[in-house]
Amino acid sequence: MSWGTELWDQFDNLEKHTQWGIDILEKYIKFVKERTEIELNYAKQLRNLSKKYQPKKNSKEEEEYKYTACKAFLSTLNEMNDYAGQHEVISENMTSQITVDLMRYVQELKQERKSNFHDGRKAQQHIETCWKQLESSKRRFERDCKEADRAQQYFEKMDADINVTKADVEKARQQAQIRHQMAEDSKADYSSTLQRFNQEQWEYYHTHIPNIFQKIQEMEERRIVRIGESMKTYAEVDRQVIPIIGKCLDGIVKAAESINQKNDSQLVVEAYKSGFEPPGDIEFEDYTQPMKRTVSDNSLSSAKEGKPELKFGGKSRGKLWPFIKKNKLSLKLGATPEDFSNLPPEQRRKKLQQKVDDLNKEIQKETDQRDAITKMKDVYLKNPQMGDPASLDHKLTEVTQNIEKLRLETQKFEAWLAEVEGRLPARSEQARRQSGMYDGQTHQAVTNCAQDRESSPDGSYTEEQSQERELKVLATDFDDEFDDEEPLPAIGTCKALYTFEGQNEGTISVIEGEMLSVIEEDKGDGWTRIRRSEDEEGYVPTSYVEVYLDKNAKGAKTYI
Repeated sequence: MSWGTELWDQFDNLEKHTQWGIDILEKYIKFVKERTEIELNYAKQLRNLSKKYQPKKNSKEEEEYKYTACKAFLSTLNEMNDYAGQHEVISENMTSQITVDLMRYVQELKQERKSNFHDGRKAQQHIETCWKQLESSKRRFERDCKEADRAQQYFEKMDADINVTKADVEKARQQAQIRHQMAEDSKADYSSTLQRFNQEQWEYYHTHIPNIFQKIQEMEERRIVRIGESMKTYAEVDRQVIPIIGKCLDGIVKAAESINQKNDSQLVVEAYKSGFEPPGDIEFEDYTQPMKRTVSDNSLSSAKEGKPELKFGGKSRGKLWPFIKKNKLSLKLGATPEDFSNLPPEQRRKKLQQKVDDLNKEIQKETDQRDAITKMKDVYLKNPQMGDPASLDHKLTEVTQNIEKLRLETQKFEAWLAEVEGRLPARSEQARRQSGMYDGQTHQAVTNCAQDRESSPDGSYTEEQSQERELKVLATDFDDEFDDEEPLPAIGTCKALYTFEGQNEGTISVIEGEMLSVIEEDKGDGWTRIRRSEDEEGYVPTSYVEVYLDKNAKGAKTYI
């Protein structure tokens, strides 16, 4: 089957059909474009939805996400964010693999179609010109034959007329001969033109047009194949993200299965447990014996009769605190006591522990800063051209004072924590084991401090002689410990940007372009610790190297 032989006379219809094919292809491109826009909008809406329900930082809502149900919901939001990303991938792949490719192909197809039909029209124009030449030759031959007949008839008439002179007859005879000769020439020209036209017409219908239509047929078939391949790609783009979307959905299912109602119930207990014991029975007060009347420790009126005695673990007036109004003065001031004495014991312990942990983090931060300044000062002492060591004294003194203040603050809160827990403050179990004698000496002081606090009905504690009886706990200094037995692991690599001559102790020389291992990044002092081999390491100025940290290495930091 060939269009050149089957459709040799359907030039105009083929032109319309091929244009329709291009229109169909452009319509499919438009369809894919709109699909990519839908995917992008859907992904954007999913991301906005996920962001909308994310907990706000440093808010009460963020604290609620400690419950397993809330954690599962947060995981769902994160998975939906990844789910949205896959729809963005669909949009990107459809644009790059279908839309862009087909738009380029459409332009090429239009050019090829234009060229083919231009050749067809050119062949049509040529055969039409040949036909016109044939018609012109035919009409000229017909006209010359008629003129020759008239000239012959005129000659015969003149020859038969006796009144005509011999000269006139001879002239008519010559004119007839001329016309006959012209007719013969026209006949020969018409014959050759007809033969030439038949040859051109045969080539037109059996060679030129079949070849052109064959090219048009191949072009159209390539278009059909191309649109079919694009439809397959359309489906494959969707199929490629199905496994990842499945993982996102599996993640949501896994998060849902991780919900533990018992764990959430325990968290509620930890969040709101007061630490008080339920009130005991109220003893009977016998008013028939006024002289022997006694007031029960569990009576509600005992709060007016005298100061209660603070007892840990036993029955006390504190059991009634949850049912008595809060201290009006505290409510008016609206301020929380520094030792959180307005809270129930269990909640107070948690607040104090959190405060101690925060202070220890601040101490560690200040200690790292002090170490960095000390290291920088040592570098300045060894290399005066890099800076003035005296310029760091003020900052070093300020940091040291901050550390001392934080340590005193930590001691104070550890003492209050020990008071609540019924033990002395300690940094770790090992420290408590190593300081048994010190614990024995300070235990009495802490106990006295606890007994000197007055218990109030609202659950707060008041100090009568806080200035005279303030507990002092000695703190141990933080010493820097370095383990030099094993070499530090490499956390990345670096490239020397310039040549550096390490002439001072602790430095190492590098050559421009040299690649080395990084074992300690810059901590703010302007120096990076590197290693050339197992036995050759030292510091170089950070500005002399370009560092490439390994994100998976322990201790590596990522700067964004």
